[in-house]
Amino acid sequence: KMSWQAYVDDQMVATGFVDKGAIFGVDGSQWAITPGFAISPEEAAAITTAANTPSTVLGGGLTLQGHKYMILRADDSAIYGRKGNLGFCVVKTNQAVLLGHFGENVQPGQCNVVVEKLGDYLKENGY
Repeated sequence: KMSWQAYVDDQMVATGFVDKGAIFGVDGSQWAITPGFAISPEEAAAITTAANTPSTVLGGGLTLQGHKYMILRADDSAIYGRKGNLGFCVVKTNQAVLLGHFGENVQPGQCNVVVEKLGDYLKENGY
């Protein structure tokens, strides 16, 4: 069985389409994170709250590492955020909230596919 950190490192960041990733429990507890990806407990709580009730962030934003990102999509399958050329995708599974962040040279769709595929895999396996 893979560790949660391995999911972040091997299934998200290693693709080249996610530069920083994290996995939280649906309660906001941190399960795994890319070293140096400084998500505060308050930010983690806001991300997991948004994943649990996506409509709460529509038309607003989410803050990662102290920077506010505009929300482009928020529904039961995913939340997409952008700030200039940077962005993220959040996907909720039964037990976890996946966060994949992308940098300047990545198309948003590439990051979204990586995070959504991992989310589907975890859901299919009971997580």
